[in-house]
Amino acid sequence: MSAYKGVRIADFSQGVAGPMGAMLLGDFEAEVVKVEPPGGDRWKDHAGYLAFNRNKQVVSLDLASADGLAAAKALIAGADVAIFDHAPGKLEGLGLDHASLAATNPGLVHAWMPPYGTQGPWSDLPAHHSLLAGMTGTAFRQGAYADQPVHLILPILWYAQAVMGSAAIGAALIERARSGLGQAVTISGLHGASEASGVARALAQPPLPRGIPPGANPRYRLYQCADGEWFFLGTLFTNFYRKAFEVLGLEDAFEALEIDMLAARDLLEGMFLTRTRAEWLEALQANDVPCAAVRRREAWFAGETVAEGGLRLTFPHPRHGEVSIPAPPAKLSATPASVRGLPQPMASPPTWVPRAAAPGRGGSGAPLAGVKVLNLGTVIAGAYAGTLLTDLGADVIKVEPPAADPFRSDGPGFIIYNRGVRALGLDLRKPGAKALFLEMAASADVVIDNYRFGVRQRLGIDYAALKAVNPRVISCSINAYGDTGARAALPGFDPLLQAEGGMQAAQGGEGDPILYTIAVNDVATASVVTSSVVAALHARERTGEGQEILTSLMAQSLLFQLGEMVTYEGRPPNDLGGEDCLGVRALHRYYACADGWIGLVCETDAETAALGVALGIDLGPAPLLETRDGTLAQALEAALAARPRGETLAALRAAGVPAAPVLRSAETLQDPWLIENGFLDHWEHPRIGPMISAHGYAHFARTPVEIARPTPDLGEHSVEVLRDWGIAEGRIVELLATGAVFCADGLGGIAPAQTPQPSSAA
Repeated sequence: MSAYKGVRIADFSQGVAGPMGAMLLGDFEAEVVKVEPPGGDRWKDHAGYLAFNRNKQVVSLDLASADGLAAAKALIAGADVAIFDHAPGKLEGLGLDHASLAATNPGLVHAWMPPYGTQGPWSDLPAHHSLLAGMTGTAFRQGAYADQPVHLILPILWYAQAVMGSAAIGAALIERARSGLGQAVTISGLHGASEASGVARALAQPPLPRGIPPGANPRYRLYQCADGEWFFLGTLFTNFYRKAFEVLGLEDAFEALEIDMLAARDLLEGMFLTRTRAEWLEALQANDVPCAAVRRREAWFAGETVAEGGLRLTFPHPRHGEVSIPAPPAKLSATPASVRGLPQPMASPPTWVPRAAAPGRGGSGAPLAGVKVLNLGTVIAGAYAGTLLTDLGADVIKVEPPAADPFRSDGPGFIIYNRGVRALGLDLRKPGAKALFLEMAASADVVIDNYRFGVRQRLGIDYAALKAVNPRVISCSINAYGDTGARAALPGFDPLLQAEGGMQAAQGGEGDPILYTIAVNDVATASVVTSSVVAALHARERTGEGQEILTSLMAQSLLFQLGEMVTYEGRPPNDLGGEDCLGVRALHRYYACADGWIGLVCETDAETAALGVALGIDLGPAPLLETRDGTLAQALEAALAARPRGETLAALRAAGVPAAPVLRSAETLQDPWLIENGFLDHWEHPRIGPMISAHGYAHFARTPVEIARPTPDLGEHSVEVLRDWGIAEGRIVELLATGAVFCADGLGGIAPAQTPQPSSAA
């Protein structure tokens, strides 16, 4: 039995986010019926459709007809979850809004996953990822040489929306077990953007400069070698960076060049051009320096490393022959995910017995209220999972050593990836610290880490040790390359998997590879950890047992390219980017107006004709096929350059042409539409001052959650946490005295006179 066995899901969504969110629940054996209009899903001809809708039965219903709508409502009456992605107001018109459906199915979890926001002028646009990236400032955060937005080849924000959708739905099911009631849950495209590329700004600090395509930091950057091939040097931490200089024979210059970044970049660029990529990778990797070759995604997916990780699956298809798709992204030891098949058509919906109102076991509150998490995770992937779980209502404790999370700083990245948690300073090298941690684990629900493979065992806090003190505990461990294969013990960082996984090559297209400014695999892993932990908690509701979860950056290098990775003979090629890429075609790209940028997407003849009329220009005989930099694109550039953005967008909207503003980061802080949709949260950090960041990652109508705590300082809540976990006051004092536990102020609010000498038993 898997985590969602017996859960019934009616999936009315199309495209990427909703279907993929339902897919992740279906991987855990939820019964998913996908309801499509008579013409099929709008992505039915995209190769990714086969992956987004695996493990599903697919039925066609015309919701515009009385019979089709009645059949849909009958299906939903027997469902536990219904997923929609309709534009605002559409569900109410059909009687498929939560209030209408809950009247006959009060336990229904109604998940609305619209592609943009929930209200306002842009929320009713046809679904296009480039428009979402433009409206949220994401297109201007991507590194570029020119002062212009960049079209992201991967639909990263929708992938994040999908995974957070699966987590939020699972959390609502957990809450339903307590209250007996379903609720409306919203996971919008803006929530996906918040998770993957959310606004973050400390108002007292100057904004961070925009990056450049190869990466601005010489220690964390793309380099070209003598044979013209590229690799990524991932020496984010000083110990790795120093090792790289030793390999290069430059150890005497390290101290000076660590400070002078421009000189270091120029020197390293020249050095790496003296030998082939294979030679440099061999020398660097032999000395444990994190680095990776830039490769194409097709080679990555077909290669030995992915196969050793068990992450490539193949199924027969009646038209395409053998179809290969990525496997589920996390391994759950007791209730594993699986792929049983590709989407299967069915003639009519199944006859589900209507769900009767089920009494809960008592209590309500936030979906994960009462869930206690010990988070040893650092940097982004591990640490950020804690914040995402906090947004679902869990009490998350960030456990740090005296040297702190190596990513810790007052910069906006660390602040948003660690908001909402409490901080415990714990030195596992000190006597009594490990015993304390295991004692806390005995009453914890979840323990998270992202240690290198094998470190948990050496520390004595692996799953076996945790299970020995708490059979109900869920232990989630993250590493770079998984738990099997030759690379399992290697260090890894997000850009290394961007490089090997083909992301950087795809964004660069026929030119040089390009580093994604979004830490794609890190934010992906944080969301997958959240979704997987929720699945394991849901399973524990039934079994009473905990389990181990294993996932990796490598798994997410496939998941956040899920649609692009699907492989079969004759598969249409994926879109490619390029340097400072503005789009993929003339009618699917960004354009500059006199006072700002817009995103424009036309995919039908009607939209194309309306564009020509609105702008008063001849688009030519086959405008939908025109290239992004060709004659038509140049004509549109000239036509739009002198026009005010607001006036242009108003004219295009009136004509029915999909278009929206493309905002700079500073513009997002004051944009009325983003404010109307609750995208931004203004809050105060007690030391850093006023902050603006993403407001949240999902919305629960009946049991809303607010992230109430600011990002903590190192060890800020140590004494508070230990008291809450039932540790005796005298023992807390002793732990502080020995250094096993430490606080931001050294004493944690305990007066110096109370601090005794450590006892022999400490």
